[in-house]
Amino acid sequence: METKKIFLLPTELCFSKEPAEIATLLGSCVSVCLFNRKFKVGGMNHFMLDRTPDGHTPSGKFGDYSMKTLIGMMLSCDKNASNMEATILGGGNVVGHLNVENGIGSRNLAVARSILDENDIRVINDRDVSGDHGRKVHFKTWTGEVEVRRIQRSEDTRLILEKKKDLMNRRVRVLIVDDSKTVRCIISSALREDPQIDVVGEAENPYQARELLLEYDPDVICLDIVMPKMDGITFLKKLFLYKPTPVIIISTIVQAGSKIREQAKKIGAIDVIDKAELDLYARPDIVRSVLVSKVKMAAATYVKKKTAEELNKI
Repeated sequence: METKKIFLLPTELCFSKEPAEIATLLGSCVSVCLFNRKFKVGGMNHFMLDRTPDGHTPSGKFGDYSMKTLIGMMLSCDKNASNMEATILGGGNVVGHLNVENGIGSRNLAVARSILDENDIRVINDRDVSGDHGRKVHFKTWTGEVEVRRIQRSEDTRLILEKKKDLMNRRVRVLIVDDSKTVRCIISSALREDPQIDVVGEAENPYQARELLLEYDPDVICLDIVMPKMDGITFLKKLFLYKPTPVIIISTIVQAGSKIREQAKKIGAIDVIDKAELDLYARPDIVRSVLVSKVKMAAATYVKKKTAEELNKI
């Protein structure tokens, strides 16, 4: 038997009267596979969020719209909802940003169950939901068969999520390294205005920074490049060789397109900022608005060690 093969992206849904194998990949998103036992037809959706917020246009992104639209398609070929059965899938805590904290996976599952119940559609399987892994789903519309394969997290993803969970319970520790006391003070004052950031130390050169690094174990280092005793690029290489730590370079010699800027990124700097862009001495509001978000993003980033051979090539 010839069958169509369809891959659903997030926000999409599909109903087919002809035999089709529908596939998708799920994380915190949810898919519902609907099968009509009498007419041997089926459909599936893939939605990202539970309900359409006020003022937003309904779309397949939202579970309330996606579920009602898919059910409407199924009812177009058979008005008797009792001939339908549903399998609910997904809703895991697997995306490495906000989903772990705000429970979007659970809310997606709840809206799917609620709308199926409102329409008297029997759920025959909702066991392959939640958890901390992704899923690859294949649904055969002519038999109702659903095949699910688990997608395990990579080690990097696991470490990132562990780091984010840790940061939920405490402030982000920041070390500032710059030979200018004035610059250190400006950056420190801007960051300290945010209650979620703790400036644990200031150093005027990498040698002082090394001691503070060992003492405070900062989550992020704000690092200048032009400094006495050891320049910032050399220190950055040493960090990634011995103690990889998220670093934001803040320097006067990292203009867009400069070789030093590209070198810092290749070594592993999370971000590179030209001091001129911050207008350090005149606009503390810019310093605060730019740096706070970048520091928080850097803190939640997992960085890997590099070998001496790798670093020597940069």
